[in-house]
Amino acid sequence: MKILITGGTGMVGSAFNNIETDHELVLVGRQDYKLDQIEPAKWMMQDIKPDAIIHLAAQVGGLKANMDYAGDFYRNNIRINTNVLDAAKIFEVGKVISLLSTCVYPDAATYPLIENQIHDGDPHSSNYAYAYAKRMLDVQSRAYRKQYGCNFITAIPNNLFGENDNFHLENSHVIPAMIRKIYEAKLNNKDVILWGDGSPLREFTYSQDLAEILLFLLEHYDEPPPINIGNTHEVSIKEVAQTIVEILNFEGEIIWDTTKPKGQFRKPSDNSKLLELGWREENYTNFRKALTNVCQHVILKYPHLRGIE
Repeated sequence: MKILITGGTGMVGSAFNNIETDHELVLVGRQDYKLDQIEPAKWMMQDIKPDAIIHLAAQVGGLKANMDYAGDFYRNNIRINTNVLDAAKIFEVGKVISLLSTCVYPDAATYPLIENQIHDGDPHSSNYAYAYAKRMLDVQSRAYRKQYGCNFITAIPNNLFGENDNFHLENSHVIPAMIRKIYEAKLNNKDVILWGDGSPLREFTYSQDLAEILLFLLEHYDEPPPINIGNTHEVSIKEVAQTIVEILNFEGEIIWDTTKPKGQFRKPSDNSKLLELGWREENYTNFRKALTNVCQHVILKYPHLRGIE
């Protein structure tokens, strides 16, 4: 198949460059088509004529960015998602996989997070705007399937990290932000200040694994409900920081600023549907190995990394 991948220059999109597949992969970045407008989305379909789409394009960010730019996150993501799915419907694309996020789940959810819970309550207040935009991506996918017969599915990862992550100090996710802070503190012989107390537990999935899973879903999943696809191994934020310290041989001190928000304590997910399809737990990359890969990438490329001006 010819598979169009939106968000192709982002962290997950760029991971497809390292995958061996018989499919023809066409990676499209934000510089190629302005997907917050419908006409460029149509031009993209007309130019590429994809058999399937893996829809990754989104405005994303960490805790602070989600709180500071809630309106932007909602508006821009709603526009991008609506236009991509609408253009795919118009050009009769055979299948579309759209990426959601575990933030779509209610704040007061029952754990582990199971796919049928996502509309059962309000998401966490720290990223509610982004979460509702992602929920609407699920709604639009199901609505188009019901009315037009489109084979549109959605997949829910958990916290992602990888070599081509965004390393901006304020608008990045937790792992790239910590790697950059700790690495720069090592270069400057300083201590590091991190938000919260390090106690929250998170599940992390390596971007390379996610790319493999999305191609797996193209051939193995065609159902209307979303499907959890993340690595369900939990690790505390403090453990993540300590692992980065060890990998980078950082000798300074980690100072936890407990006046800053730390987010939800934990939000474990259930990936049993994915495992039932044939994906195996051992197919996920070991967390320390994946984190080592990312740290080595930072050492090699610094300061020429996404998010560093």
